[in-house]
Amino acid sequence: MVQEEATYRDTISTVDQKGKRVWLFPKKPSGKFYNKRKVLSYVFLALLFLGPFIKIAGEPFLLLNILDRKFSILGIVFYPQDLHIFALGMITLIVFVTLFTVVFGRLFCGWVCPQTIFMEMVFRRIEYWIEGDWKQQKRLKDAPWNKEKILKKGAKNTLFWIISFLIANTFLAYVIGYEELFEIIAAGPTGHVSGFVAIVIFTTIFYLVFSQFREQVCIAVCPYGRLQSVMLDRKSLVVAYDYIRGEGRAKFRKGEDRAAESKGDCIDCNQCVNVCPTGIDIRNGTQLECVNCTACIDACDYMMENVGLEKGLIRYDSIEGIETKKPFKTPFRAKAYAIVLVGMIGLLSFMLIGRTPVETTLLRTRGTLFQEIDDQTYSNIYDVLMVNKTGDQHEMELRVIAGDGELELIGDSLHLNVGVDLQSKFLIKMKKADVQGRHNELLIGVFLDGELIDEVETTFIGPAL
Repeated sequence: MVQEEATYRDTISTVDQKGKRVWLFPKKPSGKFYNKRKVLSYVFLALLFLGPFIKIAGEPFLLLNILDRKFSILGIVFYPQDLHIFALGMITLIVFVTLFTVVFGRLFCGWVCPQTIFMEMVFRRIEYWIEGDWKQQKRLKDAPWNKEKILKKGAKNTLFWIISFLIANTFLAYVIGYEELFEIIAAGPTGHVSGFVAIVIFTTIFYLVFSQFREQVCIAVCPYGRLQSVMLDRKSLVVAYDYIRGEGRAKFRKGEDRAAESKGDCIDCNQCVNVCPTGIDIRNGTQLECVNCTACIDACDYMMENVGLEKGLIRYDSIEGIETKKPFKTPFRAKAYAIVLVGMIGLLSFMLIGRTPVETTLLRTRGTLFQEIDDQTYSNIYDVLMVNKTGDQHEMELRVIAGDGELELIGDSLHLNVGVDLQSKFLIKMKKADVQGRHNELLIGVFLDGELIDEVETTFIGPAL
């Protein structure tokens, strides 16, 4: 599609020529896709608010405790020692997002993203309920501050603040756990000042995002939106306007033969623009601001049905599909990404299956060599660090399972408590007759409740022969 003056490519829909923000009043959407989005949003909202209280095998469904360096994902607890697994998981997620975007465009933004779900399915719907549809909202904004405006604005912002408070508490529950959050709430503002301040700060941030910043998060802040421009190609599925069928645009006249008059199916009703939550005109082509929310599809289908024209003028399709009229096929690079993704998921699964419940680090104590205990025996002293990755207490034991040596614990007992790192010391003794020079390889077995779970290689230092 070519326009004589494509000025839309030089401007942002939410900023005027003077650089001032244009406040958007999108029309309340309705239709098949919107109804599906509502159902999906209810499911995700339920999962979001119930997530901190769901536990799998005694561990949180999702916990990102940066302060205590403890992360729980699907009930699997990760500690700093699992950084390599966590890093691989993040890389796998990035590859998945890349694959998803290559095939389906920015579908995640319009259907799953928490920002969109809260903005369009919670805060915007409260706004429609209190202030009315877009034209009523415009009139209320331009109206003087009378009793009606004060009541409506006050009620809306009060509800916005309450919901932001709930979101802030839920967010903190994902960071510190719901148990600690309940302790902060029970202690009150004076009993836990830092916790109270944190909740107020996060509540304010969420309130400002959903009451003031709004679509600017998607347009100017979200990194995924920026990546979209380099991930999409002509074969990617996007919300697209069929310009071949739609141009040239002309108002609808009852009983006319539009084809005979060289008119396209677009009746220039502007409904697709009116419902857009980011203020774009989808007829100008795929744009960075489009979050694939499908509101324009529903609006266009409604108008097409009313005037007796075929629906689907705006639809999910690829640019190549619109031009060639061929059905969508998965592009080659998407298949290549899928192969890489399957390989990474396999590797990640292998690492998770082989992950030991107790991480053991065993090192010879710094600055020490061998010691001569008596005429027949040498000894080395070692430090051991154990990290309990389970939700239970355990009795640990160390044994020499390969090599000549006798292990003797000299530090704290190897009793592992939940969520506590254990540090201790032990000696390994070897008969002088068994020492084979400077370096002697040993294999230490780590036993959890009597069961061998790990093997650690170490070196026993002896005198040079």
